[in-house]
Amino acid sequence: MKGKFIVIEGIDGCGKTTQIDEISKWLPKSGLMQKYSKLITTREPGGSLLGKKLRSLILDNNKNNKPSSLAELLLYSADRAEHVSKIISPALRKENWVISDRFSDSTLAYQGYGRNLNLETIKHLESIVCQGESPDLTIFLEISPEESIRRRKHEIPDRMESEGIKFLDKVNEGFKLIAKEKNWVVISASQNIKTISNQIKEVLLKKFSNIKNV
Repeated sequence: MKGKFIVIEGIDGCGKTTQIDEISKWLPKSGLMQKYSKLITTREPGGSLLGKKLRSLILDNNKNNKPSSLAELLLYSADRAEHVSKIISPALRKENWVISDRFSDSTLAYQGYGRNLNLETIKHLESIVCQGESPDLTIFLEISPEESIRRRKHEIPDRMESEGIKFLDKVNEGFKLIAKEKNWVVISASQNIKTISNQIKEVLLKKFSNIKNV
């Protein structure tokens, strides 16, 4: 048996970090996990030690350090390859559960739909770097680009967050297409925090409640 792999996706400002924090407090007490299983929370980019260094390169807002679109794609892929090898796969093999803030479909949304890089090239590259790992459940927290920008107006943006609403709109439309294609669970992130977390809990209970009996 392997552990369970849950991914939370969405554009910046949708509340992924907040909801992962909420769910990570609840999940170990929910009765869904085996008593010996641990819960690992992680993120992309930056989930591994190497990934933390790559994250600083990828999100550096200095215009002089801006990578080409292809270099950006490969940096994200390097981060993911290390993330899977060092964090995700070892945890799942130990029957631990993993919740990740973003995974491979963020690359498809941002670099594919956002940067207009070839989608099939991205999918082929991801089939290599993901090393056979795929989420058991992906939840898409959906907000509008306008709401995303409004929520982040007092924050110092990283390079990806500085791209503007036209880029964000393309990314968001990409996420919607991927969500429909892959049958993700879509939750409106315009609701209050408690309502969203309760909806996520309901999804997890429905999806995983019979696991311990299988």
